[in-house]
Amino acid sequence: MLLALLVAFAPAGGNAADAVLTAITMGFLAAIAWTVFVLSRQNQLTLASLSDGRRAILYGAIGLIVLLIAGSGKLFSSGGGTLAWILLLGVSIAAIWRIWMEANTY
Repeated sequence: MLLALLVAFAPAGGNAADAVLTAITMGFLAAIAWTVFVLSRQNQLTLASLSDGRRAILYGAIGLIVLLIAGSGKLFSSGGGTLAWILLLGVSIAAIWRIWMEANTY
């Protein structure tokens, strides 16, 4: 609501709204990065016990998610890009889940 008031009544409100949305996005991405850092610190032994191939798949899937977030604006501009984004995100999440379940199964 405050953002709408800023756009409606402030001079150059559109620029201020863009700045606020950029700050919110940066905060969200920083929170995700902090969460990944904390999780990697808490699970160092699990990550170290993975084979090199499994670790490469895990890090590749995480990297793919990062690239999907970075390229979401371009991919969402077309129907095929949106479908590819959803498909690649699903494959990445499935790969991470599968490797995590194998690592934690005794």
